[in-house]
Amino acid sequence: MSTLAALRPDLATIAQAIPDGARVLDIGCGQGTLLAALAEHKRVDARGLEIDAECVATCVSRGLSVVQGDAERDLAHYPGDAFDFTILGQTIQMVDRPAEVLEELLRVGRAAFVSFPNFAHWRMRVALGLGGRMPVTPALPEAWHATGNIRNLTVVDFRELVADCGARIERSWFFAKGRPIGARGANLRAEFALFLVVRGKD
Repeated sequence: MSTLAALRPDLATIAQAIPDGARVLDIGCGQGTLLAALAEHKRVDARGLEIDAECVATCVSRGLSVVQGDAERDLAHYPGDAFDFTILGQTIQMVDRPAEVLEELLRVGRAAFVSFPNFAHWRMRVALGLGGRMPVTPALPEAWHATGNIRNLTVVDFRELVADCGARIERSWFFAKGRPIGARGANLRAEFALFLVVRGKD
């Protein structure tokens, strides 16, 4: 199977959007699935930052340039404009200070891809509204006490965060049941969202 075909929908979209030869930093890169695809298909200068030591070891064994580190502490060690793109794939909901992390993404990279599960999806609303419990859905499959998500957010919340950080959204993509969907009603219909964020307000 091609490394591109094996990617999660948001990561496949990122891989398609990044131009050949770009400099890329994937924060929270896991076992390096996206980095490997980018290196193979787009000939990018692909680097990663990952907090889990076992994942880092897996990446290094695959020949990927990945170091162990925490996005909230270690992005500060990278110089400004070191990369064309930074990537934070389904990780922003797991950090303590999302605004600071977003600002660092845009300092280190000229643009940032950010994806996350949309907590305003209709299944989430039904689980909370009718069941009175924190949702367990295909998009958020773990119980509240087992999940790494600590900052549940919505499409609307993220748009407001970008504006508050003095940045702007250049492109957006939305997904449900593993497939792309249109932007209309995305805050209700999308299980996951992906945004390309750049510096400067509209």
